[in-house]
Amino acid sequence: MVPLVDIYGSNVFNDQVMRQMLPKEIYKSFRQTIEEGLPLGAQVAEVVASAMKDWAIAKGSTHFTHWFQPLTGITAEKHDSFISPTADGRTMMEFSGKELIKGEPDASSFPSGGLRATFEARGYTAWDCTSPAFVKDGSLCIPTAFASYTGEALDKKTPLLRSMDALNRQALRVLRVLGNKTTKRVVTTVGPEQEYFIIDKKLFDQREDLILTGRTLFGAKPPKGQEMEDHYFGQIKDRILAFMADLDIELWKLGVAAKTKHNEVAPAQHELAVIFTTSNIATDHNQLAMEAMKKIALRHGLVCLLHEKPFAGINGSGKHNNWSMSTNDGQNLLEPGTDPHQNVQFLVFLSAVIKAVDDYADLLRHSAASPGNDHRLGANEAPPAIISIFLGEQLTDILAQIEAGGATKSKAGGIMHLGTASLPSLPKDTTDRNRTSPFAFTGNKFEFRMVGSMQSIAKANFTLNTIVAESLNQFADRLEKAANVDREIAEIILEVIKKNKRVIFNGNNYAEEWVTEAEKRGLPNIRSTVDAIGAIRAEKNIALMEKHGVLSRVEMESRCEIQYEIYIKTINIEALTMVEMSKRQILPAVISFRADLAGSISSILDIDGNADVEKALFNQVSETLKSFSANLAKLEKAVQKASHLHGDTKAQAIAYRDLVFTAMAELRKDADTLETVVDSDYWPMPTYAKLLFNL
Repeated sequence: MVPLVDIYGSNVFNDQVMRQMLPKEIYKSFRQTIEEGLPLGAQVAEVVASAMKDWAIAKGSTHFTHWFQPLTGITAEKHDSFISPTADGRTMMEFSGKELIKGEPDASSFPSGGLRATFEARGYTAWDCTSPAFVKDGSLCIPTAFASYTGEALDKKTPLLRSMDALNRQALRVLRVLGNKTTKRVVTTVGPEQEYFIIDKKLFDQREDLILTGRTLFGAKPPKGQEMEDHYFGQIKDRILAFMADLDIELWKLGVAAKTKHNEVAPAQHELAVIFTTSNIATDHNQLAMEAMKKIALRHGLVCLLHEKPFAGINGSGKHNNWSMSTNDGQNLLEPGTDPHQNVQFLVFLSAVIKAVDDYADLLRHSAASPGNDHRLGANEAPPAIISIFLGEQLTDILAQIEAGGATKSKAGGIMHLGTASLPSLPKDTTDRNRTSPFAFTGNKFEFRMVGSMQSIAKANFTLNTIVAESLNQFADRLEKAANVDREIAEIILEVIKKNKRVIFNGNNYAEEWVTEAEKRGLPNIRSTVDAIGAIRAEKNIALMEKHGVLSRVEMESRCEIQYEIYIKTINIEALTMVEMSKRQILPAVISFRADLAGSISSILDIDGNADVEKALFNQVSETLKSFSANLAKLEKAVQKASHLHGDTKAQAIAYRDLVFTAMAELRKDADTLETVVDSDYWPMPTYAKLLFNL
């Protein structure tokens, strides 16, 4: 077996490769571009391109592609070969700095929210040199941003990079006032935890709903679900373990620091966690991880489901976004230290986060909104739709002391003794964890638990970066003008505690009492994606994004339209899939069973004259079938009505939520009842029991 140290990053044009292949001056200049944001010279680009080409060809690559992340939520790539014909009929391998820096994919077929018409095709990809190139499937993949011909961002990467710059600018201003004169750059770091389901491909292929929508639109609750709590952290089954082993290796080759793997709460559900890296690279790596999961599962005769709620009544999948801020010289700005009540730097940056989350709760909620995530948020498997912050006992106590007149002590965690000499005494953390909180402080980072498993983490992170940048901007404006910086810092922290403490909640976020309490505090409870999208059009949020150069007004409006369109199309596809499955699978199966049951009743009556049990079953099937047929007609009518509401995407999205989605739920209720009474030989699709427990 090849040692891990030789595998890790072997398909990445990383720093080690660049040191070996680039001239010293070129390497030095390129590193300054990456680390300090200095302009990239044309000569440097040419040399880097040549080295990249040679390295990629040695790895077996024949093509290169600008790998980008359009607003579809998945990645895109157009491949060009390195070959260039020569006059003597042969070829040579070429790749220029111009080809490295800029590409021109067709932009007309990607979501633009009205920024581009169908006939306006030109778009540009621009090399993101801060995220290393890599080799995948025989091609050199170059991470890039994607923009329209008129300059607007059409992707997820561009606003993320802009937000990182914005936070860096404001964080450095605050650090300078606090006396730090040496830090050159502040970056946000992320470690996403990715949840997913794995099922057998043979069963997947028998479910049209899974194939077309990624989730089961029909399915009765199985006799066993997750109530025994025996799957969480349980022994990993052999087929899954083999898949996970291959996944780790492929990710390690791509420099993705896959660290933790385990069974999750629901049957057939699992999790992958990676080590922290910068927000931009973490976003790229998470996209690669999701791609690899799907591809490698197929090699093992399996299918990876990334939908937030593939199975009703079973825990869905999220993506815990662990976010923090770090300096280029190794400081974590959210590290409390041993005496957090005396750590002024920590308290300032903590205050900035608290203020940001409270001031822009609607934007943060919007960043996790999607049709799939609507099935998950608010249930007892994920945070509620109300944004709140868990700080824990120690920090909450410190803030209370400050509000009361000044913090003089920090609660210590102490030592835990387990009652036997054979087990070690354990240092105890200063606070418990809260798995019900949407935004929880977990030691030296915040865990944003609302993000859906299928979503790109880019939006959540550029939102976090921007709203915290705004808090830091306001702090810096005051501190730079202050006659007494220490006094001004104390006033800022105290003001945040008094004004924004309403967003801090350390209790059970699942409790009904919290919903009532949150309403009293004035915290928004945005229950659906359709409602959450409206945050983009709020004037304060447009002003925020424009102020920090993250998204323009036009870009914000386009994203609003795109999200309404995605919601409409998602629900429409699901509804049409339900209609087709109902007409071509469920109705014929139930009618056949009912007819055979009627024949059985006649035969039994001829024999002994008593068929009460069979008649009762026949009547139940008949009545449910009648209701199913009526609800199928209602769903078709609802789809027709909603689909004809052209011109106003918001109104149409509301119609799909209130009319179509409601009709889908009623139809499913009848279908799931029929599944429990129809002979399994007649039922046309694999049940939950088979899908979840067959491995």
